[in-house]
Amino acid sequence: MRVLHMISGGDVGGAKTHVHTLLSGLTKTENVLLVCFLDGPFAQEAQALGIPTRVLKGSTASILKQLTELVRSEGYEILHCHGSRANFIGSVLKKRTGLPTVTTVHSDPKIDYLGRPLAALTYGNINKIALRRMDYWIGVSKTIEDMLHERGVDPNRTFEITNGVAFDLQPPKLDRESYLRSLGMEPKPDLTVFGIAARINPVKDLGTLIRGFAKTAAACPDARLIIAGDGEQRSQMEALAAQLCPAGTVVFAGWVADTNSFYSAIDVNVLTSISEGFPYALLEGASRHCATIASRVGGIPNLVEHEVNGLLFTPRDVDTLAEYMIRLVQNRDLLHDYADRLYADARERYSIEATVAKQKEIYETMLRRNARAAAKSRDGILICGAFGKGNSGDDAILQTMVREMRRLDPDLPIYATSRSPHETAREADVGTIFTFHPWKIRQRMKKTALYLSGGGSLIQDATSTRSLWYYLRSIRLAKRRGNLVMMFGCGIGPVHRKANRRRAAKVIQGCVDRITLRDAASAQELEALGVHGIPTRVTADMAFLAQPAPMDRVEKLCKECCVSDAVRPDDRLLILTPRPWEGSERHLNDFAAAAVYAAREYGLTPLLLAMEPGKDLRVCEEIARIVTKQEGIRCPVLAASEDSTAVVGLIRLAKAVLGMRLHSLIFAAAQGTPFAGVSYDPKVAGFVDYMGQGRWCSLEEADAARLCAMVDDMLHSKGEELCSATQRLCSLAEENCKEAMAMLNQKA
Repeated sequence: MRVLHMISGGDVGGAKTHVHTLLSGLTKTENVLLVCFLDGPFAQEAQALGIPTRVLKGSTASILKQLTELVRSEGYEILHCHGSRANFIGSVLKKRTGLPTVTTVHSDPKIDYLGRPLAALTYGNINKIALRRMDYWIGVSKTIEDMLHERGVDPNRTFEITNGVAFDLQPPKLDRESYLRSLGMEPKPDLTVFGIAARINPVKDLGTLIRGFAKTAAACPDARLIIAGDGEQRSQMEALAAQLCPAGTVVFAGWVADTNSFYSAIDVNVLTSISEGFPYALLEGASRHCATIASRVGGIPNLVEHEVNGLLFTPRDVDTLAEYMIRLVQNRDLLHDYADRLYADARERYSIEATVAKQKEIYETMLRRNARAAAKSRDGILICGAFGKGNSGDDAILQTMVREMRRLDPDLPIYATSRSPHETAREADVGTIFTFHPWKIRQRMKKTALYLSGGGSLIQDATSTRSLWYYLRSIRLAKRRGNLVMMFGCGIGPVHRKANRRRAAKVIQGCVDRITLRDAASAQELEALGVHGIPTRVTADMAFLAQPAPMDRVEKLCKECCVSDAVRPDDRLLILTPRPWEGSERHLNDFAAAAVYAAREYGLTPLLLAMEPGKDLRVCEEIARIVTKQEGIRCPVLAASEDSTAVVGLIRLAKAVLGMRLHSLIFAAAQGTPFAGVSYDPKVAGFVDYMGQGRWCSLEEADAARLCAMVDDMLHSKGEELCSATQRLCSLAEENCKEAMAMLNQKA
């Protein structure tokens, strides 16, 4: 590959390290040229590293002319921009050359010029415009990538890359004592040296560090602080340190070229930024066995896990920062423990080789997708369903659909409608459109090849006639806009009103090209509507393919989302998933009786899980209140979070699930957890029967005796039949995506 990298050339800190490190690796296998618009240390160091580098000077018009000639004469395939000036020049060059253009976003562009209003007004706004014109975007952390999504960048065109550093380092040029003396600091055996290497500007918030260190120095006379870096706030910070800190305890070292000696001389690496991407400074410190205290921003929590391999605090929280600094001064064993753990974690996950390999993969993906876009007038899928409404079941279905589709076709553009577009984009890694933004939906339908309606029971009027009309209108609109239309892994019914039945039959018959259904009852309802002649298969709900999150995310769910009491690691859980429905209020005491019975007879902890907190939480809390009146019985209440895979993981750990919410039962079945249903809707009874389990009762029949009997039945059941049925339905669920891909191939 021939890739042209562009950067202003005045960059320092993490961006400089990222570009130098990345290109040093890329040049070993790819044809790469680095173009700088300023001569100076950046370009000179790049050349010293063996990176092919050119410095282009002059006006922007002159530089653009030179670059255009360079690109055309030397046959570059990709333009890669770093920073605002390069973004602007790259956006113009892209138009002139037609080459795919990508930018690496190292930080939040909105605060890059914090404290410099004139620069923000000029360079900042130019950069915002240029960023919108890129073809692809790379975030140096998941947080940066999520930020791009929130600001309207298409997730189908974003990538994440993690910074990497070398861990097999040469010995430092200066040992600790020599380095401290070179800064005028007298080394002592008991010193604890804190350090930061950063630009001295408002984003890095050195004021918080100095104030926190002042409190530390007052309590710990052997604490010292080295500030390596320069910037517009240096004189201001020097004055603050002189005012607050004991003389000789703080040293401003200026820009440090020998970072190896710097990190080898300090004990604790500190970062107080109010915004970050994924800072190299923490990796560099980790590579030299520094303990770490950092603000909880950007991608920092991806590396530093609080009180496991370091300490995190809320930005600008001086008191907590000081508390943590004092803690490490007074507990050297803890300091060394954090340092060793962080070194091991960073070495395993953040190597230079992994960063270079990821960048090459991104380039290959860009070239493939550009070639694909040139060959197809229409491409991709628009998924319409009940997403972004806070229902963890529906959101898990979307995540599963996207994952499975991308497994079959990694370059497939995928979009979805959502009530909460930003949250859905972050959780499902998919392009999103607000559910009630008809113009944007129409525009997307002009570009996609396939429209999928499904991921739940959309064709029903039990909850709302308006929602039924919405989904039917969307199907008809997609067909009129030239999409193939598939009803995907969906449930049908109940449709009660005669007018709604006629409307549903007419739209489905006239606009739908293929149907997959999640159960046999839906097939019967479809036939009763009078739909015929459309290729139809009974498959299974996509929720069968939902993957459980790792234990750390399940633990985080329990820690952050329990609204009363808390789930303990040793709890043996009976999960109950009630929901409000006509008549359900009469059975709150019955659910509570089943929870109490499970606790007393089997030693289980009943957990009320609100699958859709906006609707279910009040009912869950009321049942828990009744249960906890019984002496000695705990009954936590948990509001399901946006991390639906963590909910799946929690259900996997449970001993049994007793629920009204259909997807709690599907998750239980998929994870091999015994379950029983309380049917407020035919779909619940239909699913239990479809699984061959037979453990369900209607809501009207859900008295205490019946529910307790179902608890007995679940806890004495054997798992062989459930396992066999689950395997069969997982295979059938995969057929939904295969059917959709067959339609896309037909369109192509």
